[in-house]
Amino acid sequence: MTSTPFEYAPAPESRSVVDIAPSYGLFIDGEFVEAADGKVFKTVSPSTEEVLSEVAQASSEDVDRAVKAARRAFEKWSALPGAERAKYLFRIARIIQERSRELAVLETLDNGKPIKETRDADLPLVAAHFFYYAGWADKLDHAGYGAGPQPLGVAGQVIPWNFPLLMLAWKIAPALATGNTVVLKPAETTPLSALFFADICRQAGLPKGVVNILPGYGDAGAALTAHPDVNKVAFTGSTAVGKAIARQVAGTDKKVTLELGGKGANIVFDDAPIDQAVEGIVTGIFFNQGQVCCAGSRLLVQESVHDEVLDALKRRLTTLRLGDPLDKNTDIGAINSAEQLARIKALTETGEAEGAERWSAPCELPSAGYWFAPTLFTNVTQAHTVARDEIFGPVLSVLTFRTPEEAVAKANNTQYGLSAGIWTEKGSRILAVAEQLRAGVVWANTFNKFDPTSPFGGYKESGHGREGGRHGLEAYLNV
Repeated sequence: MTSTPFEYAPAPESRSVVDIAPSYGLFIDGEFVEAADGKVFKTVSPSTEEVLSEVAQASSEDVDRAVKAARRAFEKWSALPGAERAKYLFRIARIIQERSRELAVLETLDNGKPIKETRDADLPLVAAHFFYYAGWADKLDHAGYGAGPQPLGVAGQVIPWNFPLLMLAWKIAPALATGNTVVLKPAETTPLSALFFADICRQAGLPKGVVNILPGYGDAGAALTAHPDVNKVAFTGSTAVGKAIARQVAGTDKKVTLELGGKGANIVFDDAPIDQAVEGIVTGIFFNQGQVCCAGSRLLVQESVHDEVLDALKRRLTTLRLGDPLDKNTDIGAINSAEQLARIKALTETGEAEGAERWSAPCELPSAGYWFAPTLFTNVTQAHTVARDEIFGPVLSVLTFRTPEEAVAKANNTQYGLSAGIWTEKGSRILAVAEQLRAGVVWANTFNKFDPTSPFGGYKESGHGREGGRHGLEAYLNV
């Protein structure tokens, strides 16, 4: 008698928990206001291409208004005792927890990532960051930066579309804990969760002007980072834009942190627990459709276990479910935008043209929305474009090595240095290899594990500065 596998029944999360208004303004000085020039843009759901809402589009004039509001608020906010600032941060954290289901559905609609990721990864981490930095607000004297460290002033923050609410938390929580005020520009494809966060600030009674949210395009971000009355620039996004910001602020007294691209190496040694490693490989590159700066997009496998790992990996990929991100069974959601999908397609076509062997998991792609099947390349050399360029999609390049020395050399042979993973049963090998990897974060027998107490950042073209942990306070203090 042959057994048939169970069929999954759809388990959709209800959209009714979130109420999206037909239009949103900019959030300046505690109020939602129209853009100075009246411009608006539409934000769409990547999984269906439906228009979710119309959003005010910030210009340089709006940036100036917001920076002035933040400057006015800075005097009183920075003068508050740390314990008083902490109360607001704790309140924000609790409201995020109370509204987490609503925010998770919103994020999935606007970003395209699966609900189980926004619900189980993004939202708990968002709340955790505010709780963690609330705890630091009255302990800055003990953070290792001397007695009475002072805030910088107005922080101009520009965040990406891959983790909209989490990147907001990474930026805003330490800024407020240290006594700074904020002007934040969310990505143009994912403005909604930041605007909902503006409402949370009002719900928490945060003083007007302490947080300002300006949806808009690159010109608004450039105006913000160039503004003469911004004291601190924090940017997460592409290396190209990061370099432009670095050139723009060179010669000014602005403090800058840049968290940029990556091409993380996930190294599997011959003594690694294969099934566990395969799960880590899948998490490393297919979590959030591979749209992760620290994704393990280069798999380095020891030659003797290459075939075994690859067979197990392909088997696992055939079980991933691609489709409606609001279905709790979905593993792979939609690509964030048509523009990003075009980039992924172009780079994978280059990979094939250069002679790498492409394999995509068999799955039916929905007719509407932006979709890309989980894909891997074998017969990849270090010269291939797919092994060098950040694809920022569900695409894995597989390379081999024979010795630990070769693994380290290949892992470090990149312009980036954000993350790496090591899979082996030998603790001594983990320590020896990790010490030689030029990566800001090295995971051992796991991947993509984040914690607000742990610093995150990169080397080389992956940026400079650290976010998270005690280290994340330094970027917002005059030390």
